[in-house]
Amino acid sequence: MDQQSNEQSQTQSTVSEARLTSVFDTAADGIVVINERCTVLAFNKASEQLFGYTAAEVIGHNVYKIMPSDFATAHDGYVQHYLDTGEKKIIGIGREVRGRHKDGTEFPVELSVGEASTPEGRQFIGILRDLRPRKSVEERLAQTQAQLVHMTRISAMDEMGAAIAHELNQPLTAILLYLQSVSRKASRLDDLDPMVLSVIDKAMKEAERAGEIIQRMRQLVEKKEPEREQIEISEFAHSCIELVAMGTNERKSLFSCEIEPGLPSLPADPVQIRQVLINLLKNAREAVAGVDAPKVYLKVRQRDGFVEFRVTDTGPGVPEGVVPELFKAFSGKKQKGLGLGLAISRSIAQNHGGDLMLDTGGNGQGATFILKLPVDMAETEEKNV
Repeated sequence: MDQQSNEQSQTQSTVSEARLTSVFDTAADGIVVINERCTVLAFNKASEQLFGYTAAEVIGHNVYKIMPSDFATAHDGYVQHYLDTGEKKIIGIGREVRGRHKDGTEFPVELSVGEASTPEGRQFIGILRDLRPRKSVEERLAQTQAQLVHMTRISAMDEMGAAIAHELNQPLTAILLYLQSVSRKASRLDDLDPMVLSVIDKAMKEAERAGEIIQRMRQLVEKKEPEREQIEISEFAHSCIELVAMGTNERKSLFSCEIEPGLPSLPADPVQIRQVLINLLKNAREAVAGVDAPKVYLKVRQRDGFVEFRVTDTGPGVPEGVVPELFKAFSGKKQKGLGLGLAISRSIAQNHGGDLMLDTGGNGQGATFILKLPVDMAETEEKNV
């Protein structure tokens, strides 16, 4: 009877051991068993895939082999502290830690630790789950959420831009009517300084231009086609510089304009393109403020069916870390404004079949922005079909 009981006990033990081995080797998570001296006693197949070591390379060695160096040096002390005091800091709790692959790569893992008393002493069973897939999903989710917020803000700006354009039309119209009335009365006065009439006339023209700008911005928000005209490039470029230089004492020395001879007229919306060019020139003027020998160059030339407006300054240049976000809305680094200038300017250029870009091939001094616009709109539209 005793012999039969022993045989049954051995059979049950063998079955239990086979079951345990099956679970151990088929588990999706890494399972590592160590003793009180932190020596690895068992290392399953999932652990081999996770850490890059075979079981033979790890079993019999200290478990710090799969730990980052900063944690490995203190691990034995943590275990001894628990053995001496019974104070649990990770056993039965679980936490996120870092593991170290055979190739030295460190990665996040979720570690749960259990304890077992055996005839050979206490043993600790660690269950390790690779957190890289979850971290990757969380990162993609965060990026998607950030993009959603970004697009929501742009959509809100579209709606606000259309509303602002609508609301500003009325007071601008009133201003223009008041100026026209003042101009008519002033023209009847014989003793009025002619300069006053000239200033009133310029104010009327600027009010009209403001109305045109608002109308074009509204069209841009509503995704309408530009109202193209044939622009005479030389006169157009010089007028943009005059507008930006207005009110500065250095207009003659600060700005330089070079136009390639024989340029064709440009089919573009003059109001929108003027705003782009003025924005680039103003940015360049701000970039050279406070530097020695400040200079802003506007060079216009024709290349491969496009007219290129190159705006170059002698400022400190665009910081490398800013470049990836340069043309994105709401990413401007200026203390004032929403960072919409370059984003809208690029949208205008692309809506014309062209582009706006930063020339990164310079010598590290200053910055050069290139506005490209097609000379032949018919050809450009045909390519986009």
